[in-house]
Amino acid sequence: VQLQASGGGLVQAGGSLRLSCAARGSIFSIKDMVWHRQAPGKQRELVASITYRGITNYVDSVKGRFTVSRDNAKKTVYLQMSSLKPDDTAIYLCSMVAVTTDWRQSEYWGQGTQVTVSS
Repeated sequence: VQLQASGGGLVQAGGSLRLSCAARGSIFSIKDMVWHRQAPGKQRELVASITYRGITNYVDSVKGRFTVSRDNAKKTVYLQMSSLKPDDTAIYLCSMVAVTTDWRQSEYWGQGTQVTVSS
């Protein structure tokens, strides 16, 4: 199973970006889909998560500004980010808990996509 993240870039404060993370491989189903971020000199933090049934969770600092969603048919998770702040600058990584076609459940991680917010 491989995860491919995309959509990062450079944006001015107050702007918006939409990140995507698509899974490829012998996947039977995907349970939780999660976005994390890691800024320079800071610990990695969970930004947003969404369960198979669409229950979402956000870190307090992004509530009201970020929206996580998923397309189960496309095995893709999205992160719509609005009202971006310089403090949102980080590498954004996706992870998924997936069950493969051989009935094994594991957590998979994608590579990061850089988000830079200028003031």
